[in-house]
Amino acid sequence: MPYQTVALIGKPQHAATHDTLNSLADYLLAKGCKLLVEESIAEELETENLKSCNLVTIGKEADLAVVVGGDGSMLGAARVLARFDIHVVGVNRGNLGFLTDIHPDEITQQLDLIFHGECVVEERFLLEVEVYRHEKLKSNNSAVNEVVLHHGKVAHMMEFEIYIDEQFVFSQRSDGLIVATPTGSTAYSLSAGGPIIMPTLDALTLVPMFPHTLSSRPIVVDADSQVSMKVSKVNSDSLQVSCDSHIVLPVLPGDEIRINKSADKLHLVHPKGYSYFNVLRKKLGWGSKLY
Repeated sequence: MPYQTVALIGKPQHAATHDTLNSLADYLLAKGCKLLVEESIAEELETENLKSCNLVTIGKEADLAVVVGGDGSMLGAARVLARFDIHVVGVNRGNLGFLTDIHPDEITQQLDLIFHGECVVEERFLLEVEVYRHEKLKSNNSAVNEVVLHHGKVAHMMEFEIYIDEQFVFSQRSDGLIVATPTGSTAYSLSAGGPIIMPTLDALTLVPMFPHTLSSRPIVVDADSQVSMKVSKVNSDSLQVSCDSHIVLPVLPGDEIRINKSADKLHLVHPKGYSYFNVLRKKLGWGSKLY
């Protein structure tokens, strides 16, 4: 069996997730797996044969992590688990679910395929973002989907310059900029008019947010490039950089934000029969009604 130690991660105090987690625990214990449970949901499981631990311990000890919830649950877990040699699979209990692709009604069949090795393992790269002030590192974090420079207030314009590998690209007055991975190209970036990028491409997309010029358009660049955003000193002082809409880093006028591809990789597992384009058709309602 490829996975001896399996971890369960999920959204706390969510009825549908609660039911799925307990079904999964029974399934995994029947398989003879050692079971780890992320500490925030440990009290919700009705079995005693498990070990409660944090995400770092899960990353170090587990072979497979099963994330139950929406893409937000997956993103939160992925930023930590990508640092370790662990496979991750998602069960969708959210809305769109681009990253959590197993349907709750098909858990047993889909996991049986994965446990028999009938699966696809995808590598997804992350981004590292650093905020510098007077050439000194002030804060940093990572993102699976996107890094966004934006104002702390709604509908506030800012001025900044973009550099790629230290070459000046353009200056801009806009509400901000989205720098998205292929994984994030179907998230916030897509809503802002950015392109869909296949996960196998080693590329980033830079998408301006409500630019004050009609000539400003999304641009796709090599993922090994360093993207730098230099914030003008004329801006007001409530600027921010967001990572996956979860983590916020403060930015002051004159700061520089540097974005690089992380050395960490998220190892996503899909059951046999997974198709990226099938996911797009289903999630984006291509050829059918959205509602």
